[in-house]
Order: sequence, then structure tokens, then C-alpha cells
Amino acid sequence: MRAMPQCVVMGIGLCWHMAAGLLADEPKEPNAARSVHLGFPAPEATVFYNEVTVEESVPGSYFMACGFKHGYFGIQELSGPDDKVVLFSIWDPGEQNDPNSVPADRRVEVLHHDKDVRVGRFGNEGTGAQSFYKLKWKIGQTYRFCVRATVDKPKTSFAAYLWLDESKEWKHLATFRTLTGGEPLRGLYSFLEDFRRDGRSAKQTRRATFGNGWVKTVNGDWVALTKARFTGDATPLNNIDAGVKDRRFWLTTGGDVTNHVPLKSMLSWTPLELPAE
Repeated sequence: MRAMPQCVVMGIGLCWHMAAGLLADEPKEPNAARSVHLGFPAPEATVFYNEVTVEESVPGSYFMACGFKHGYFGIQELSGPDDKVVLFSIWDPGEQNDPNSVPADRRVEVLHHDKDVRVGRFGNEGTGAQSFYKLKWKIGQTYRFCVRATVDKPKTSFAAYLWLDESKEWKHLATFRTLTGGEPLRGLYSFLEDFRRDGRSAKQTRRATFGNGWVKTVNGDWVALTKARFTGDATPLNNIDAGVKDRRFWLTTGGDVTNHVPLKSMLSWTPLELPAE
């Protein structure tokens, strides 16, 4: 006579728990494509200028051009090609995630926002102030971003500007001020992120180039951003890549991307030499 299955002997309830335990041990497929970054070695600065050109996008994508210790600035595709925005955000001090938990005197102050810009509070990834400007940005078109920092210890004001090709002018989207201890711009970076995170989004490709980056140092010198370290978040996926082409950095993640450049690699390009007078 064959032995009865152990779960029958022990009871159906225990059998279910055993099966659930086995399933729990199976690795789960990530819900999102891996976030990838470019970290720019740069001196402390009062101005950070950078450009981004999106080459492939899907809903739930953030192409962030000007990131720094206290905030970030870039373009997003939300629900589809007709639902796109420019996003500029600055964090409150601290590591809290509930925006209502921050005392009024420690919250980011809104010093300015354009009439076409919507501002509000955010949480769940730190807390702070954010601003949205609707812009139907296009694949293959280059967009220009600039952040200016003004130190007023113990705070710093960060002003976000977007170049509008149609009107040939810089649009001052917003200025936020936060407690920084008097720090200027530092810890500069760009990234490419999938924030839809529905499982399917991990199987879709995003790609963009970042280039012609510059900073104005606290001493007033202009320095080109010719080096960037390629990094990624902890998502266990390797369909990511990065490189340099035509003196511009590029990032890609998701879908059928094949990795060629190891994480933590330093990418660089050589500036053109000006002709002698």
C-alpha cells in the first residue's frame, strides 16, 4: 500500500502553508525596469546646466537631467504620449515620508512659480515641494535645463529654468528654498527611471542621451562635465547599458537591452581643443 501524501496526513491547512512557503522561496520577477544613473564628478557649483534627448520612451518614464543632493529636474511621460510634464522637486531636510509630519518651519518654501506651473507637496520618497509644467516634449528633440543655487545660510534657494525653443527664451518655472546648512549645488547626476512598476513596464525599453553639461563653480569658473560614473539601483536586472557617443552620454534600460558596460564604469569624452589664435 502506498503511503499517503504528507500533507494529507498533516492536514490540508498545513499542506497549503507548505506550498505557500515553497512559492515564497521562488524569486519574483521585478515589477520595474532597473533605474540607471550618471554621476558627474564636479566641484561645488552655483549653476548646473544639462541637456537631454529622449530616444525611446513608454508611459511611466522619468528622464532626469539635473539631479543634485537636494532635488532633481527633468521630463516625464505619465500615462501616454499626450500626457507629459516637466518636473522639478526639492526635498525637506530629514528622512521622513509623510509630508504632513514636517513642521512648517522645516518645509520647503515656494519663493516663485510661473502661472503655468502647478506646485504642491509630495511624500513616500522623502518629503518636499514639487512643481509640474505641462510640455508635450518630443522623441528626438533636445531639451535644455538649468538650475541656479543661491546660498543664504542655513538655507539655499534653487531656481529651475527650461529653455523654450518656440519662443527662444528661458522659462523660470519655480524657485524653492530649503534647509541645507548653506550648501550650494553638489552631488550632481542624471538618471532614467521606470515609475510605472506594473510588471509589464520592466519589459519595455527606455533610452536617452545626456550632454553638453556644465557647472559654474562657487569661484565663478565654468567647467564642462566630461566624465560620468554609470550606476544602477538594486533591482536584479541586467538589461541596462550606457556609453558615450558624439561627446554625449547615453543610458538605456528595460526590454531586450543587452549590457556591455559594467556598473561603476567611468565614462568620459575629450573636449574639443580650441584653435590657437
